[in-house]
Amino acid sequence: MQRRRQHSEEFKREAVALAIEPGVTIKQVAEELGINAGMIGRWRREMRDNGTMPFPGKGNPRDEEMAALKRELARVKKERDFLVEAATFFAKESR
Repeated sequence: MQRRRQHSEEFKREAVALAIEPGVTIKQVAEELGINAGMIGRWRREMRDNGTMPFPGKGNPRDEEMAALKRELARVKKERDFLVEAATFFAKESR
């Protein structure tokens, strides 16, 4: 299984700059750099749409929040299950 390559922000900006030069296609730039042409298109859209921070890094805040909520839910479920078992145990003992 091949690992995903990570490119620096500078590399992405340079690739987009090369691709928007007149007389050069995205496909040509992608072949020269050894990457997929779709990546350059995506980087160009990110630069256009996000302006100041086009490449935020790994993941996004929404993914981080989702992971934190899943961890909290798992913890709360364990607590609930423990309390249910404890209540059942003490109910049997009091009879």
